Amino acid sequence: MPVTDMEMIAMDKVLRTEYQKSVADYWNAEKNAVNLRLGEVDDLYHHHHYGIGDYDPSVLEGPAETREQRMIEEMHRLETAQADVLLDHLGPVSPEDHLLDAGSGRGGTSIMANARFGCSVDGVSISKQQVAFANEQAARRKVSDRVRFHFRNMLDTGFETGSRRGIWTNETTMYVDLLELYGEFSRLLEPGGRYVCITGCSNDVKGMRSKAVSKIDEHYTCNIHPRSEYFKAMAANNLVPINVVDLTAATIPYWELRAKSSVTTGIEEAFLTAYKEGSFHYLLIAADRI
Repeated sequence: MPVTDMEMIAMDKVLRTEYQKSVADYWNAEKNAVNLRLGEVDDLYHHHHYGIGDYDPSVLEGPAETREQRMIEEMHRLETAQADVLLDHLGPVSPEDHLLDAGSGRGGTSIMANARFGCSVDGVSISKQQVAFANEQAARRKVSDRVRFHFRNMLDTGFETGSRRGIWTNETTMYVDLLELYGEFSRLLEPGGRYVCITGCSNDVKGMRSKAVSKIDEHYTCNIHPRSEYFKAMAANNLVPINVVDLTAATIPYWELRAKSSVTTGIEEAFLTAYKEGSFHYLLIAADRI
């Protein structure tokens, strides 16, 4: 389908730098089986979110011909558990509230939030392919009146000031400047509103980033931030952490199971090395807008 002049204007407004265009190109073209096959289990697509919790070792036992499907289903269970933990930290949310999923991917967490709270959710992504896919999922579930996805930049969403009870980012902050991002979130959140972040971050106690973390950066065309940068950027934008949870140990089993599956992408060893050597942390940070 040809791109119209109006779409080009919108695209230029959303994708403001060559780097953002390259990131959008990456995710527009991405069709990794590890993302799509897991979503096919129950038609809930989490896109590139990783899992937490111990996996059931019995999935590696039993008939060889069904082992792969058991592993796929177990990885999907772990990534859904990760999304549930994120939603657990949003605090009280009523059906009248509005939430923002910043970097919404294929929309799975937004759909889960609406199912849990009955609230309205807007998702934003710089990938047109992801936005179209996610809106189709919302329509199929008949929730598109409450769950909507937009081709917008999370650094400049265009939504009304103070309009959000809660905002989350799930493995998306490594694509943006944190000071700019949290300035926008501070503008969007109502007083007392909650921001929840799950992210991989380099451990700056160890000094320079490790070879394994650099490999992750290169694989995903991203720029992983040091742990301290999150807290500095939040403090500069009236976001006060109320909960910090180290999920590093909890995510390692997911990566160990994924490394045994047929949907590997070649980055599994780098994640496992970085987590186990302590150069990379998997953190949940919940912060209130003051």
